[in-house]
Amino acid sequence: MSGARTISDALGQAGFSLLEVVCALAIVAALAALAVPWLSPTTSRQKLEAYLVETAALLKADRAAARRRGTPVATEVNAAQGRIRSGASGQLLRLPRDVRVTTVLPQYCNGRPTTGEISFLPSGLSCGGVVTLSRPGAACEVRINWLTGGIEIVLNRS
Repeated sequence: MSGARTISDALGQAGFSLLEVVCALAIVAALAALAVPWLSPTTSRQKLEAYLVETAALLKADRAAARRRGTPVATEVNAAQGRIRSGASGQLLRLPRDVRVTTVLPQYCNGRPTTGEISFLPSGLSCGGVVTLSRPGAACEVRINWLTGGIEIVLNRS
């Protein structure tokens, strides 16, 4: 019976073991989990709202710094490049390309011209402004009160 093969011999030699299949599937799943965020073409509504909250936090920190230091602090808003930079800490918020930044800012603040910035005075007051973050199908705003310097988040639900 040296030439005869049993069924268990044939099954043991052909194909892959269960352990090899599980390892291959685990590797493919890990690569897919890493690739999915890079393949996502648009920013989700939740991520857009997170960017809005981060923008508001940066503005609030600049307002607090102006009051603490007793000097004006200006937050730079570069709508064309989708960047917002803190005047107090230098922290830079970079927004993805599909997030559009638009602003409504005063031309003058405290007697001097403003160029793409939101200014906070030493008292905490501000000359105001609105920063809108939008993507197709969603838009949100951060409003800076021109009188009090207070910062308000407005989520536009559509």
